[in-house]
Amino acid sequence: MTRTSSPATDGLLRQTLGEWRIGLVAWRLLVLQTAHPAVAAGTARYSTYRAHPWRRIEHTMDSGSRLFFAGPEERQREIARLERAHRRIRGTDDAGRPYTAEDPEVRAWVMLTMYEAMTAMRELSGDPLEPAELEVLYAEFTEVCVALGIPGEVLPATAADVPAYVDRTVREVLELGDQVRYLLFEMLREAPAPRRLGRLRPAWPLLRTVAAGVLTTLTVADLPRAWHERFAMPRTRTAAALSWTLHRGMRQVMTRLPDRMRYRTQSGDNDGGPGGRQRPASRRSTAAPSLPRPRTIDSRPARLEAFFRQVLDQTGDGRVDSADLQAMVHNVCWQLELPVEREDRLYAAFESWWKQLREGMDADGDGAVDCAEFVSAMLGGIDRDADYLDQGLGPAVRALFRTVDTDGSGYLCADEYRVLFGGPRVHPAELNDAFRQLDVDGDGRVSEEEFVAAFVDFFTAREDTAAGVALLGRA
Repeated sequence: MTRTSSPATDGLLRQTLGEWRIGLVAWRLLVLQTAHPAVAAGTARYSTYRAHPWRRIEHTMDSGSRLFFAGPEERQREIARLERAHRRIRGTDDAGRPYTAEDPEVRAWVMLTMYEAMTAMRELSGDPLEPAELEVLYAEFTEVCVALGIPGEVLPATAADVPAYVDRTVREVLELGDQVRYLLFEMLREAPAPRRLGRLRPAWPLLRTVAAGVLTTLTVADLPRAWHERFAMPRTRTAAALSWTLHRGMRQVMTRLPDRMRYRTQSGDNDGGPGGRQRPASRRSTAAPSLPRPRTIDSRPARLEAFFRQVLDQTGDGRVDSADLQAMVHNVCWQLELPVEREDRLYAAFESWWKQLREGMDADGDGAVDCAEFVSAMLGGIDRDADYLDQGLGPAVRALFRTVDTDGSGYLCADEYRVLFGGPRVHPAELNDAFRQLDVDGDGRVSEEEFVAAFVDFFTAREDTAAGVALLGRA
């Protein structure tokens, strides 16, 4: 389902949310959401935004597009996807407080920050919505909240009640914790270059330093007054001037552009992956980058280190625990419309693999596995026991294959393979080359046995000549 009409013709909510300048308040929105202690705890435990910030942002944007711009059927599929993901996010934070992503009040706050961001965008640009417009916008917005199953009693009754709700939540509930400080002051300063940066990639270290400074100053300036007062984070004159210039300048520019340039094009088929919503593959051939010469020494340690950092350590903290493996499963399931039972089987298989990793690798008993522990224990297990990989990794790999094989054909095509291993750190041409190497019989598809054999090669081959060592590309 692809939208062809402009957001400007689709109601006030889509018109406001669809403007490109909504990006000016996007980081402010994330800060307000993450400052809720339950969101911060879930983010710290389960989110992959530290290791994979751009992937996480893409997922969020795709989800928002389906909730607010898609038709009823697509919206309902997205709601089901969110419910499957959120039911697993629960636990106890560092202060001993239980949290769950299914808490109605937490869900209400996360959603209300989106509405508040839209109104803030208009206010900061010097063109605030009139009271009657606010009520229209809020009515359209609460329709989505109702579809998400958020009880009406936890939402402000009218648009006029929202400012007091936000002020009270900021003053009484929100906390300036580590996750919020990371978003405000550190995340962009260490984020990897986006894949789409193209020829500007070499300049990324300089670009991100400048962008981080501007974004931090703008975000702090634009946060609600209650935030400035509660957390002693004043709105300086320099920050106020930057905010005034960017918001009003962007408004003057954007309102003079034609709709096709003013509004984002919304599409319900933009997330790739199996399930009938994949983008068509490009017909332009992409030359694969030159590959290094095969090593003559044991290349397993370097390969295992890369696997740990690129695949296992989903939360980017240098350690792996159950949450990292759950995040791996979540990233796969997010792009697929799977019955709960199939998701549960994949989660269970990866949890079993985690138990094997913890029991055999957690040498210091801290409940997590670091890179050195992983590499040492994996090499020792492989050299000691020929069936070592079959005891934990093997069942997880087979469950992974059967989950991504959505049509039950017993094979993976190239698109399904890219769903698993594609990412900002791997060149698409390298994935295509890896797929061809795994496709031993050249029939354009990979069987389950070929898939499992590739993983065995990846972990056991001492030289880089085996087909499976290119499983993740050669980035």
